[in-house]
Parts: sequence; C-alpha cells; structure tokens
Amino acid sequence: MAVVHTKPIPNPSPLTSLRALRAILRDRSVLAGMQVFHAETGDVFRLSLPGFNPVVLVGAEATHFILTKARHDLRWRIDDDPITKLLIHGVLVEDGDSHDQIRRSLNPALHRNMLSKYEDAMLRRTDQIIDAWTDTQPVDMLVEMRKAALLILMDALFHVDYTPEMERLWHSVLNLIGFISPGLWLVWKNAPRPGYRQARALMDEYLLRIIRLHREHLDDPDDMISFLIKAGMSDELIRDQLMTMLIAGHDTSTAMLAWSLYLLGAHPEAQARAREEIDQELNGAAPNAVNTLQLRYLQQIIDETLRLYPPIHLGSRVAAVDLEFDGFAIPKETRVLYSIFLTHRHPDYWERPNDFDPDHFSPENKHKREHYMFLPFGGGPRNCIGMAFAQVETRIVLARILQRFRLEQRGHAVHLHMGATLEPRPGVWIQPYSRLSKGNTYG
Repeated sequence: MAVVHTKPIPNPSPLTSLRALRAILRDRSVLAGMQVFHAETGDVFRLSLPGFNPVVLVGAEATHFILTKARHDLRWRIDDDPITKLLIHGVLVEDGDSHDQIRRSLNPALHRNMLSKYEDAMLRRTDQIIDAWTDTQPVDMLVEMRKAALLILMDALFHVDYTPEMERLWHSVLNLIGFISPGLWLVWKNAPRPGYRQARALMDEYLLRIIRLHREHLDDPDDMISFLIKAGMSDELIRDQLMTMLIAGHDTSTAMLAWSLYLLGAHPEAQARAREEIDQELNGAAPNAVNTLQLRYLQQIIDETLRLYPPIHLGSRVAAVDLEFDGFAIPKETRVLYSIFLTHRHPDYWERPNDFDPDHFSPENKHKREHYMFLPFGGGPRNCIGMAFAQVETRIVLARILQRFRLEQRGHAVHLHMGATLEPRPGVWIQPYSRLSKGNTYG
C-alpha cells in the first residue's frame, strides 16, 4: 500500500501574528488580521487560540470542496455553539435526513413562483419606513434597513404586521443576534450572556402565539406558518424554523441593504447611474419582481456589495471523518472554517480586490459567479434557502429608495463588525433628499 504523505497545516508565525494584530487595531476588524494571515500563509492555515484552533480554508477549490465534494463528511450541527442552542432544530443547524425533510417543508413558501405574491409586502413595508425620512434629518441606514427587513419578512412570509411589536421586541432581537455572534464563547463555552434568557423568552412567547393563531385560522395556503402546520410540524419545531428566518434571515437582508446604501452614498457617480437606469427602465412604475430584472447596473452594484461585504462572511463545519484537502490532513472532529470574505477578495480572481468596482460583474466577468469564486448565498445543495427571496427584496427596496431619494453620505467612518452577519459599525449615516416634486413626479 502506498504511503500518503500530507503537508502540515501552516500556523501563522509570531511575526505574521504581530502584523495581523496591527491590522486589526488599525481597521478595527478581525477580518483585517485574517487578510494578513491569508496573504502571508496561503489558502490553508490554522488559527491557534486557547480552546479554539480551527483550520481555515480559502478560495474557489476550498469552497467547492466544503460545499459540494466533501459535504457529506462535514457536520453543520455543533451542539455547543450558541446558534444551535438558539435555533434548536432550525433548518440551518440540522444535518442529513432531518435537514432534508425540514427544507422540503420550507421550500413551498420560498419557491421562486411565490415571489410575485410577496412583492406588494416588500414595497409597502419599504414605503412605511422611508415615508418618515425628511430632507433635514440624516438617518442610520443600519437601523432603518433592520426595521424594513423585519417588517418585510413578517408580512411577506408570516402574514403578520410586526409594527405593533417593533419597539417592544427590538432589543430582544438585537440581544439574540449578539448571542450567536462570534465572541468570548469561542474560548469560554460558559461565558455569561446577560439578557439572553429574557430576550429568548420574549421571542419564544411571541412566535408561539402567532403559530397558535395560525392554527386557529388555517385558511391561507400561501403563508409559511400554514405550510409548516400542514406539513405536520409541532409548534416547537415550527418555532425553530421561524426563529431561523427571523434571526438569520432578516439579519442577512439588513446587512446587505445597509452596505449597499453605504456604497451608494460613498460613490455618487454609481448612485447617479443607478438612479438614471431606474428612471429610464421603470418610468415611474413601482418596482416589482419582474421589472427590476431590467436594472442590470443596479444588480452589478448589489453583486459588488455582496462581494466586498458578504453578510455570511464565514462558514463553520466539523469534520465527521478524517479528511484531506490539497495535500493537507484534516483530522476527524476538527472545526473547519471557510472564508467567503477572503475568497471574495482573493487577488487571483479579482483585479483591485479591495476596491468597489461594479464592473467586476459586467457581462464579460459572468464566469466568476459560476466557479465558487463568488458565493454570497453559499453553494451546492445546501445553498441559502431564502436566496431568491433576498434577491428580489434587495432589488425592490433599493430601487424604491433610489426612485424616491437622492442620498448623501455623512462623514461617519465605518468598520467591519463580525456579528451574526458582517455589519457596518457604528452605522451608516445618510442624508436622504426627496426627489418628489410638487407635481408628484420623480425628479
């Protein structure tokens, strides 16, 4: 039998670690340090922290390996992780037959054929938020887009008006997002989490209440909760799926929209071109799932936003068996991280990888979307179940905002925050100026 020789997985040297620390302090982001590790160590390296020493994989071949080739040999579910404790048996933290069965039950509500039924809710809730904007008061787009994403998700998928609960449950939602974000728990499993139990109890009570109301009035086949009830799920299992959508689903939309508006504010020439396209293609009509497909430059801006700032910037798995990738041995029970952020900024794939350039997604660069170089929604059979919903939502919300407003960025610096998603912190301050003239036409 031939002897298989594997390469040792590189550990960043002390000097590389020092450079990474300097980058983290300079940019106020752990991801800056990860970029240093990647540049100096390569596409495979190990992080070494007390009690946390995962293998990190970067690049198209690595993401294809994890998401497709070796997907049956990697576990999603990690029982000690906060996300599993919160979602319990949500589709995001299940493996094997359990995942497949739950996903089949969720698919009808998230199928592309359903998107036209959701566009009215997307537009209505966007207008609800932006109707309050004035020409004299800057707004934090991180907060505003979180409100819009929550209202849209609850209205479109659950057929519930979340407006009366927004203020009461606002801090509970933020607390639960913080609970599943990277933090001290990575090296201290029992780190105290103040406020979590109360936030969890409030959200559980709310979700179980709307599930019971749907059981009492089971007459809407287009509602996700009704689909799950008819699939025979218990209230507790339905709660797990709703919590998954509420926490993981809305937070990704929040980040995607907030970063898009940040870049539109930071690049007035791109914003002007997008507005011109919207005015020409929509001609004053309300954006919807179909007519926004004609907004090709806006889509390039969205894709470039997702490249630079992918909401799900890091994926986590555990090796269920001994694995080998590119000559490196990955022992069973090793935590494996794959970095979408670093792949999206890989200098082998992208010219000026850290610069905003919508032409990265011009028609001649279409191939980069097809070979695991660009994967903001994951890839393979377990790609994001809400991808089509999120794509339509983003086009409608951004098209409506640019249709009604011109945006000017205010001088607040932002940095990359590794939360449950990749967020712009401390916020995205924009001054919106109405484009509505007295004749109620767009100008």
